[in-house]
Amino acid sequence: MKDKIEHHQARIYFICIFIAAGYGLIFPHSAAALHKWVSIVIAIVLFSMFSQIPFPSFTHVFRNRRFTIALLLVNFVVVPIVVWVLSFYLHNEPRLLLGVYLVLLVPCVDYVIIFTALGGGNEKLMLLSTPILFVLQMVLLPIFLMLFLGENAEGFVHAKPFITAFVDLIVIPLGIAVFLQIYANRSSTGTQLVRVSSWLPVPFMALTLFIIVASQLAKILNEFNIVIKVIPIYVAFMVVMPIISKYIAIMFKLNISSGRTLLFSGSTRNSLVVLPLAFALPEHERVIVSAVIVTQTIVELIGELIYIWLVPNILLRETPYKKRADTI
Repeated sequence: MKDKIEHHQARIYFICIFIAAGYGLIFPHSAAALHKWVSIVIAIVLFSMFSQIPFPSFTHVFRNRRFTIALLLVNFVVVPIVVWVLSFYLHNEPRLLLGVYLVLLVPCVDYVIIFTALGGGNEKLMLLSTPILFVLQMVLLPIFLMLFLGENAEGFVHAKPFITAFVDLIVIPLGIAVFLQIYANRSSTGTQLVRVSSWLPVPFMALTLFIIVASQLAKILNEFNIVIKVIPIYVAFMVVMPIISKYIAIMFKLNISSGRTLLFSGSTRNSLVVLPLAFALPEHERVIVSAVIVTQTIVELIGELIYIWLVPNILLRETPYKKRADTI
């Protein structure tokens, strides 16, 4: 049953999005109130994923130096350059720029694992990489925002939302997951709890998408004449990044599955985790920025369905370069 749910999870997500869209249009006031649950359900999603990480094997990520260096290079050097170039024409619209930078500058640490598996990548390697990706993005994102937004950053960038997001979305879920694994090694009850937690990612990811779309749809529609300006950036990003990531994978001589993992990581962004940061902004900025972020989620999910066919069948088939054995 669990395998069937995971196999059809992309379809489940889109069904939830359509239902959420209908709910948001028919009951806009009650739907808008759902946004207060976003951080909670995201924390549960991350906990359920962290609980599946074999922490004793975590050091294997650093042993795979080629992949680790390539992963950090793509996400924290190449992506910022690409985002800065693509968003250049929005330089007179700081609120749109803030939303674009928030969502595109940070790599995904949740559903990228799922789509990596569906696209023939190494989901275990992606899962093991999530803690370091999350920590680095929380440290570097304020720096990127101040660098890219310049004087406008002073009114937007505050330490408290980032610290709160880091504690609520990474420290607490990760700490509970580690405790649960330690408990599982000493108790059959703990082992059973770990097994139960493995059922949580798909339904809670679906719930997260439902809450986000339902609560933010009215804002997107109200500001659509503004939000539509960022859609070309999102589409261009999803076209450009897999191509760049492919050649970086070749340059670092990654094996096929690790190369696919790199493509998915470089092309999939952290819209769900940065949304609480948008909610912490003043009301005037909050509406536009959150709408810009949710728009990226919708565009990206459509792109991910294309990726799971395109990456293994076109971009990184089994013979583009020498296949090497996985290190994880």
